[in-house]
Amino acid sequence: MLNQQLSLIIAAELGVQAQQIMAAIQLLDDGNTIPFIARYRKEATGGLDDGQLRHFETRLTYLRELEERRQTILNSISEQGKLSDELRAKILSTQSKTELEDLYLPYKPKRRTKGQIAIEAGLQPLADLLWNEPGREPEQAAADYIAQDKGIEDTKAALDGARYILMERFAEDAELLAKVRAYLQKNAFISSKVIAGKEIEGNKFQDYFDYSEALHAVPSHRALAMFRGRNEGILQLTLNADPEAEENIRHSYCEEIIRRHLGIEFNHQAADKWREQVIAWTWKIKVALHLETELMGALREKAEEEAIDVFARNLNALLMAAPAGAKNTMGLDPGLRTGVKVAVVDNTGKLLSTDTIYPHTGQSERAALSLYTLGKKYGVELIAIGNGTASRETERFAKDVMQRFKDWKAQTVVVSEAGASVYSASELAAAEFPELDVSLRGAVSIARRLQDPLAELVKIDPKAIGVGQYQHDVNQTQLARKLDAVVEDCVNAVGVDLNMASAPLLARVAGMTKTLAQNIVDYRDANGRFESRMQLMKVPRLGPKAFEQCAGFMRIAQGENPLDASGVHPEAYPVVEKILQATQQSILELMGNAAVIRQLEAQQFTDQQFGLPTVRDIFKELEKPGRDPRGEFKTATFMDGVESIEDLKSGMILEGTVTNVTNFGAFVDIGVHQDGLVHISLLADKFVQDPHQVVKTGDIVKVKVLEVDIARKRIALSMRLNENAAKKDEKSDRSAMPKERSFATHNSGRRRENSTMGNAFADALKNWKK
Repeated sequence: MLNQQLSLIIAAELGVQAQQIMAAIQLLDDGNTIPFIARYRKEATGGLDDGQLRHFETRLTYLRELEERRQTILNSISEQGKLSDELRAKILSTQSKTELEDLYLPYKPKRRTKGQIAIEAGLQPLADLLWNEPGREPEQAAADYIAQDKGIEDTKAALDGARYILMERFAEDAELLAKVRAYLQKNAFISSKVIAGKEIEGNKFQDYFDYSEALHAVPSHRALAMFRGRNEGILQLTLNADPEAEENIRHSYCEEIIRRHLGIEFNHQAADKWREQVIAWTWKIKVALHLETELMGALREKAEEEAIDVFARNLNALLMAAPAGAKNTMGLDPGLRTGVKVAVVDNTGKLLSTDTIYPHTGQSERAALSLYTLGKKYGVELIAIGNGTASRETERFAKDVMQRFKDWKAQTVVVSEAGASVYSASELAAAEFPELDVSLRGAVSIARRLQDPLAELVKIDPKAIGVGQYQHDVNQTQLARKLDAVVEDCVNAVGVDLNMASAPLLARVAGMTKTLAQNIVDYRDANGRFESRMQLMKVPRLGPKAFEQCAGFMRIAQGENPLDASGVHPEAYPVVEKILQATQQSILELMGNAAVIRQLEAQQFTDQQFGLPTVRDIFKELEKPGRDPRGEFKTATFMDGVESIEDLKSGMILEGTVTNVTNFGAFVDIGVHQDGLVHISLLADKFVQDPHQVVKTGDIVKVKVLEVDIARKRIALSMRLNENAAKKDEKSDRSAMPKERSFATHNSGRRRENSTMGNAFADALKNWKK
């Protein structure tokens, strides 16, 4: 019954049929994973994709938590003997945790309040009398309630106690709270002020020393900046309920909302002034503080969700970047004084050799010979160069070596080294290369991430990859859950080579755990390569359920059954047998034969278990077996002679790689060790609401240099290539914006990891404040 109710709610939100959600709930409750449901249970869910299913999973968790809390509240109020039919109906109908808590507020066990103490002292009749009969003179009425033995010393104490009773009663009115909340959400401003004496210490927050913005319009990056300033003791944040009111106006409009809700009219009666004070106290002492805390919390929660979504989208783009392929690759981790770390891996990623060379410290001849020897000996086809310090110098050196030694040629590619140092110092790297120096492990990672970014980056904590926005300020549990889902979806969308995948990569496959993944590697090491997916059943502790979930995502190249190299699930092999019989071809003849496959009717091969979605997916797999959903491998070509920020000139048009996308624009690596910012207003010739609609991490783009501030390492770029760098009006428009929106920089590569701010955007702030 509950699942049916929840399915109706979620179905309405997603715009799908309730039976689709019911099926998804049942599948999830039965232990199926999201990737498996999305790929192999389309008949049951009506084709819900992984994005819809992830949203469904989040909402299902929320609504189930809401239902659990609802039952707790109903039981609590019922035990108090205060659960009326009307209240029960309200509690059962709400789908909001906030509204549910509002309804529970009057009945929630709490410590003794001033209102409760006043009730115990017998002042409730006085409160009701003056509120309902405003013609009564307050002082005279209060005189009858003086009781020194109860702490009521005089009429003032009696009237104050009566006010507390009413104030607390009204402040627990769910309908009243809803009205005031709605007004504040639409009209209130959040204001930040610097705490006196903190101006120098908090210089990086100077944009918020005297700042105000509509609560409903604050973008996530500015909200999180203000909250960080408050957490660091630099800023004081307040909620301004009446931003347009003149300073000499004593009353808030929220008091008017309270008055109207309570149905009070002031007609110059004896108790009107006292009643006005009750309303003012209700607002200032109770409702304002309660809702400010709540709305600030809601703003932070929303900002965190947006920041997490930004990180997730950037991570998805990075993980789904096109691989360079299975080629012998040399990884170069650049350095000046400490030398360039060199690692050569074969086309499977196996480490072949390492070295450290010093081309930038007077030993270029020896370094050139070492690089050539390694490249020639191992047939290196690709050179991956980390984009940190000295990357352009190292790239030029490698090209010079190949120009000098004509019998060795390799393609040089500058790649992001973000996270390489994290991997190098990890337990995983230590277990993989126990005898290898930490610095050389980074070069191995750089080489491998060019061959296959997904396979290598899954070894690194997603938070260390450097494509987030305020990732250290958000809820870490929610961030980890979201990023893990992204990694899982990416890995399963691509599939993994069962005979080559590392344990960390295998662990991300649907149905896998770290233990099962390691068991697969151990079995492979002991028994040799897998020749069939069915051999997975021989892996210790890998049972039928885990096999069902993972088998379709595991790939075996040149195995016993060609279908094992495809995305066709073993459970659907009988469908392929029917197709083979109908076409009178062998599996090897049929796979890749698009002309034959396109002539087939999917309906011909459906049955009770496998419907049209599955059969059509099988057709796609047979037509392009082992297809990779990732795009074509491309790299940016940096301009020769432009290797540092000093080489940049306004008006230059350069090619670069998008390294990070935030809500306020995109950072682009143009090969000068300092990423430039394309502000959101300069991403396209049309209005852009969300930068992710235009670019994604890893995109190769052309940009125009607008402004360069060498002293503060600030580079302003534009993707509107006809942009006039000297346009005064646009420059002034940007300068009028908060700086994190208008002009930012961040360091490329691994050097971002060591930032005390902890993320790319914060690095931008840090750099221009120096």
